[in-house]
Amino acid sequence: MILEFRTYRLKPGTSEDFLRVLRDDSIPLLETAGLRVIDYGRSLVAEDGREEAYLIRAFDSLQEHERQEREFYGSEAWLEGPREAIVSRIESYHTIVIETSEAAVEALRRA
Repeated sequence: MILEFRTYRLKPGTSEDFLRVLRDDSIPLLETAGLRVIDYGRSLVAEDGREEAYLIRAFDSLQEHERQEREFYGSEAWLEGPREAIVSRIESYHTIVIETSEAAVEALRRA
């Protein structure tokens, strides 16, 4: 089991819109494409006073992570859908991918 933690440093004043588009448009599209979203939201701490958000997703393997990412981010649904509304609000992002157990993923879902 693979977990991906993606953090976003957002452009000033965009966090509300970013989270709305993520919740209403991007996450449903991810889930329709078969990507498992575990959690998302706003950071409780504004590092250096910056607006930040996160997205946690689960994958069966590193190969599935790579395949699903490639297919999703190259898809017409993403490119013609919420892509611009999401990307235009991101100053930078960072991704960490770790190997874990199904039990850890289930614990995150229940948290």
